[in-house]
Amino acid sequence: MPSVKALVFDTFGTVVDWRTSVAREVKALAKRKGLTVDGARFADSWRAGYGPGMNRVRSGELPWTRLDGLHRMTLDRILIDFGIVGLTEAETDALNRAWHRLQPWPDAVGGLTRLKKKFIIAPLSNGNISLMTDLAKHSGLPWDCILGAELVRHYKPDREVYQSAADILDLKPAEVMMVAAHLYDLRAAKDMGLRTAFVARPLEYGPDGKPDLDPDSSVDIAAKDFNDLASQLGA
Repeated sequence: MPSVKALVFDTFGTVVDWRTSVAREVKALAKRKGLTVDGARFADSWRAGYGPGMNRVRSGELPWTRLDGLHRMTLDRILIDFGIVGLTEAETDALNRAWHRLQPWPDAVGGLTRLKKKFIIAPLSNGNISLMTDLAKHSGLPWDCILGAELVRHYKPDREVYQSAADILDLKPAEVMMVAAHLYDLRAAKDMGLRTAFVARPLEYGPDGKPDLDPDSSVDIAAKDFNDLASQLGA
């Protein structure tokens, strides 16, 4: 892909292991409170509110709302569902910010560091800028800059998010490659003229989950992890 100058990355699930990280924090909180909570099931329920929350913004039911705000709306509901009551506002806010402290997949930092030597690298995430900045600091993600939904007040897979990556970096869409573990993301990026790379994350949803495992026609490059991607791209 000689024309590609920048790689932009889906983050939740592609770069970081959100499910294990959130489950760990929920279990730690439950232990401090003397409760028994299935942390993995809690994480799944929290993540299940992600798409519907964004759709409430798209439909106009909610005004533009940063992902932290959407996460908090879902959290307030599922705390009750899981019988977690009596948290202080500080405790609830700290739990909501678990998404700022997610751990990267084992290959992520090393692979990104290799790719950074040859390409501009940046997240193109639905996470808000403060979330993505904290996440980069926490996990050592070596981004050149932070792009994403908040800059254009649209959530992926809205076309405006993908176009913004090229516009902000002053590049043509074909000079930008979207990297993701989710085919819907790559299809939308492809429709906007971006190049695409698929990196499967078999354990994103746990051992019984159903992640995307095989590339389709929207994929230009398929890699087993970020180091493999770096090798294929000559980085």
